[in-house]
Amino acid sequence: MDLLRYGKLKQHQPTFQTRSTAMKFGDVTFTVYDLGGHVQARRVWRDYFPAVDAVVFVIDAAEREAFEESSQELHRILSDEDISEVPVLILGNKIDRADAASYQELIDSFRLCMVLTGKDGKPRESLPSRPAELFMTSLVGKQGYGEAFRWLSRYI
Repeated sequence: MDLLRYGKLKQHQPTFQTRSTAMKFGDVTFTVYDLGGHVQARRVWRDYFPAVDAVVFVIDAAEREAFEESSQELHRILSDEDISEVPVLILGNKIDRADAASYQELIDSFRLCMVLTGKDGKPRESLPSRPAELFMTSLVGKQGYGEAFRWLSRYI
């Protein structure tokens, strides 16, 4: 979040306490809650569901050994009735690394083929389900986030 917000990259430990910050992309200001992804953090995710306008799910594209567990968590979110209408932005992060998975590899590994609704900004009422899309990003390389959050802002 610091690089997106301040243009500076800081090394952070995994999120153990919920953090929030405001970020502006174009004309939209997002209040972002970093809930963390470790097992203890996942226990409180549902506490936030009633108040969310969107879900941003970050995948470490270079951590293939975590793909199966991450995929299970993503699909739990996607199947949760409490947030069945909110848009889901999936970020395949760390594409600056040589060992990062490709866009297609993430689609295959996370079984997203029937989940994604397109990047073309179709009106929400013309989509077969809630808006959901995967964008490849790099905090270090400052790539992909602008496009991803512009896409999301169309559906909030």
